[in-house]
Amino acid sequence: MEALLATAIGALTACGVFLILRARSFPVLLGLTLLSYAVNLFLFASGRLRLNAPPLVQAGATSTDPLPQALVLTAIVIGFGMTAYLAMLALRGLSESGSDRVDCGDDR
Repeated sequence: MEALLATAIGALTACGVFLILRARSFPVLLGLTLLSYAVNLFLFASGRLRLNAPPLVQAGATSTDPLPQALVLTAIVIGFGMTAYLAMLALRGLSESGSDRVDCGDDR
């Protein structure tokens, strides 16, 4: 299970970095979203993966750590706000400049 999760985090990070390096604003926005998903998975995995463990501490039972779960929920909300803000910035840039390129270069 850990190898699958590590592979998913690595793939999301690689795709996110690849998309951030594009010259158009929509792939950059998508790349930032994929990077935020990778960070969310990493935070969630930091609480250790346990199956069928209770979320609260009981006498004699192992429990999951609630802090990474709370951090991931907070990061999801912040990521959604960041994505909406960047989408509006990209639309404003498109309407003002007539191009969605992030490097202000020629459209070739």
